[in-house]
Amino acid sequence: MRGDKQAFGSLYELYLDPIYRYIYYRVDSHTEAEDLTEMVFLKAWEQLPRPGKNTAVRNFRAWIYRIAHNLVVDRHRTNKPVSALDQHNQMQALTASPETLAEHTERSDVLRAAILQLDPEYQQVIVLRFVNQLSHAETARILVKKEGHVRVLQYRALQKLREQLSKEYGDERTNH
Repeated sequence: MRGDKQAFGSLYELYLDPIYRYIYYRVDSHTEAEDLTEMVFLKAWEQLPRPGKNTAVRNFRAWIYRIAHNLVVDRHRTNKPVSALDQHNQMQALTASPETLAEHTERSDVLRAAILQLDPEYQQVIVLRFVNQLSHAETARILVKKEGHVRVLQYRALQKLREQLSKEYGDERTNH
């Protein structure tokens, strides 16, 4: 059992930040993202195959993202508000100049507002691909879709995002 705890601890450290970011971009606040992230790892620990069981986790990354996805969906179903991309770069505020921070915050707010208007599936693809920088193959495993379908979803999501930005903010914002 001790080896299991150490191995899980290593996986926890490896995936804590990416899972937190994934959830944070889909919920209202840092606090809610932290709570859900904690629940993801608790569920993962509880569901981890134990000696004597016949099941094995073949791809931990896809499995842990799937747990995170399901918790976000469950949170949405319980009528708690779920909004994506809530003040993404507050952590960078400590090192940025006030001018840089203001410009970055404005751009983030514009992008966040546009992404919030997308279908949840498009939001999820954008967060996995561009925030967490996962490959098409990794995103496909997490979403339980074929890689080609993820590429199509990404294309459509970016197209809708471009349209949304253009409609809301005109050409001056979409050309940067």
